[in-house]
Amino acid sequence: MSDPSGATGLAAPRTEPVPAPDFSGWSCPAPLRDQPCVVLGHGGGGAMSAELVEHVFAPAFGGPALAGLADSATVTLAGARLAFSTDSFVVRPLFFPGGSIGDLAVNGTVNDLAMSGARPAYLSCGFILEEGVELPLVARVAEAMGRAARAAGVEIATGDTKVVEMGHGDGIYVNTAGIGVVPDGVDIRPQRAVPGDVVIVSGPIGLHGTAVLSVREGLEFGVEVESDCAALGGLVETMLDVTTDLHVLRDPTRGGLAAALNEIAAAASVGVAVQERAVPVPQAVASACAMLGLDPMYVANEGKLVAFVPREHADAVLAAMRAHHLGAEAAIIGECVEEHPGMVVARTGLGGTRVVDLPMGEQLPRIC
Repeated sequence: MSDPSGATGLAAPRTEPVPAPDFSGWSCPAPLRDQPCVVLGHGGGGAMSAELVEHVFAPAFGGPALAGLADSATVTLAGARLAFSTDSFVVRPLFFPGGSIGDLAVNGTVNDLAMSGARPAYLSCGFILEEGVELPLVARVAEAMGRAARAAGVEIATGDTKVVEMGHGDGIYVNTAGIGVVPDGVDIRPQRAVPGDVVIVSGPIGLHGTAVLSVREGLEFGVEVESDCAALGGLVETMLDVTTDLHVLRDPTRGGLAAALNEIAAAASVGVAVQERAVPVPQAVASACAMLGLDPMYVANEGKLVAFVPREHADAVLAAMRAHHLGAEAAIIGECVEEHPGMVVARTGLGGTRVVDLPMGEQLPRIC
């Protein structure tokens, strides 16, 4: 096997800082700042999405609540600390092994709130329907949403429906927004990551993206791969019972684990070092990615979280996660370091290192 430099044999571990990549001159798949039209990569949760937010939306909207750019905004209203988030879902196909667009619409927003340490309480729901879609299909999606909301302990309290002309949509799109209460003493945000933090992932990665791809493209991997779609509020509460001093939580959805780690590293100006062999990748996901030329680190998840935990609490938090059914296969995968601030580096099983970049767009579009 070749080492990261391209030579044969074992490579010595890289010790010098790796300079941060300069995206400004890149032209694949499209120049970030000079692209005149929206492309799929702008919705992929990677570098192109970040550029769109930085150069279009953030300057237009402004405001301190938006500045943190976390999964949900934490705001104070009438003396209460609330988490507030919104998300839109355009997955294709609408139903897939392990879930549906209805499950995603509830669990995705519930998880965004939970990543602030909040207890999710209420959701709104907006349906955008294409003329001609079958009403029984709409009912199936709505019923899936209702079941998911009850399982997550939240209430869908308000909503809206719009219909677009035939040919101007793709059946069903769903938007949800949610609010939850942040407990006293909890301060979870990307900027709190510090060198010495232990990085924990709650279980095997890549299941959701692989499951959606398998039914979308009619692929078979020898065993059915099911999405990990799940509400993570209960797992987060279990972790907070150990300590309220969790520094960062993030659910690695679009762009996968790689995007989540890069966003945290950039927000806190710290380096992240991951042990590649410690990252739990199911064999079916590994085989699918090898066959398709994909990297599991970039494949979307919908029922996993990554946590940055102070070292003194890491063992207790890990034990508590493993005692919860959604964290039974949780694993320590790396640490936060002073070196290479803003970058993520994976230490390979051969003793070398590779830079895990923020993805430009998304390996698998229309995944959530």
